[in-house]
Amino acid sequence: MNDIEIAAADELLDDETLRQRACTELLRQRAQALGLLGADDPTPREGAISEAAGQAIEALLARELAGPELDEAACRRHYDAHARQFAEGERLKVRHILFAVTPGVDVSRLRERAEGQLIQVRASDRTAFDEAARTLSNCPSGAEGGQLGWLTAADCAPEFARELFGRTEIGVLPQLLHSRFGLHIVAIDAREPGRLPAFEQIREAVALRMRQLHEISALRQYLQALAFEARLRGVDLQQPQSPLVQ
Repeated sequence: MNDIEIAAADELLDDETLRQRACTELLRQRAQALGLLGADDPTPREGAISEAAGQAIEALLARELAGPELDEAACRRHYDAHARQFAEGERLKVRHILFAVTPGVDVSRLRERAEGQLIQVRASDRTAFDEAARTLSNCPSGAEGGQLGWLTAADCAPEFARELFGRTEIGVLPQLLHSRFGLHIVAIDAREPGRLPAFEQIREAVALRMRQLHEISALRQYLQALAFEARLRGVDLQQPQSPLVQ
């Protein structure tokens, strides 16, 4: 990344982790270019940036990605259009097959294996899913065909919940889900919708969600612009779904 090494030759990194490091380094270098971070800031080691770099990146994003003012009408339109996302108490009946990411695992091969299995279970009946869970899943639920039972968002890791709740899909989801535990093939057997609070009760939550969505979109565009100007080798950031810095 502009002649800065972001991964050692002996590191086995999956594409997502590599792009995350590249995005972070793009922002770190931009903060240096704008005088928000000293030129003597140490090069990150194994993806870990200095405390000063973290603070400089926060200052950079606050300055560069300021969002629009949100009026009452805009918030109410968003509430009306995305009501399911603000419901409270939604429950899902879920099964999954976990392909755990553990130290030393070849993540690219693990993903290929998981994606191949996803295609098979989507093309088969429930028996195939249950059998795959028993033989392949790294979760104790595999012994029960991957059954996790009825879950609320609070029962799940946040990154898992974001992909499951406030939606409408039923059945085996068409894509792998990523979590801190690994890669998941997920089947949703049933949904129980939650109760939708009145707009006046959650106006601030609606506004926060709108600001978050703006920040995600703006950050993706900002990173794409920085990547276009950078000298990159061994990592591709010129794609719509490049991951964002957390």
